[in-house]
Amino acid sequence: MRQDLTHIKQWIEPGTRVLDLGCGNGEFLLQLQNERQVVGMGLEIDHDNITTAIGSGLNIIEQDMDAGLSNFQDNSFDTVVMAHALQVVHYPDQILEEMLRIGRQAIVTFPNFGHWLCRWHLLIRGRMPVSKFMPHSWYDTPNIHFCTVRDFESLCEDKSIRILHRDMVAQSQRGHWAARLYPSLFAGTAIYHISH
Repeated sequence: MRQDLTHIKQWIEPGTRVLDLGCGNGEFLLQLQNERQVVGMGLEIDHDNITTAIGSGLNIIEQDMDAGLSNFQDNSFDTVVMAHALQVVHYPDQILEEMLRIGRQAIVTFPNFGHWLCRWHLLIRGRMPVSKFMPHSWYDTPNIHFCTVRDFESLCEDKSIRILHRDMVAQSQRGHWAARLYPSLFAGTAIYHISH
């Protein structure tokens, strides 16, 4: 399981209601149900992932986040999770507001495009980086909004979103201390626990 998902679990209270936006094949949601006894629901658009998740007994809705989340009532969940999907939605600012409308709190993870390797690649090669961390070329990447740690925190400030916790994950275990000290440069993935 991805490292950011293991970090998220600490902020989800046992027995609470959780909505997982862009839940993929449901592996994380299933783990939350088994280990933390949450009442979970997932949102996904990929048919193969939906089939896999439903086959695991999960409650999944086929829905595109970019079309909005108006079918969910205010405060209908305790926690809304969106892991590694913020950069692929068309209106990330609106999605954040919707997450905090339908949930008491939200957890967001995203790749930090300010990471030193991205900067180095641009400086030396003059091209968008392609790596294990970001395996797509600029023209076929699902990422449409490149965001850094500072960009996200600035958006939170503009929208009066409170950052309850943040955690930074390095691209390797060796770099974890550097990611915590200098997240803008060394965090491969940023993890935020937010509320209004």
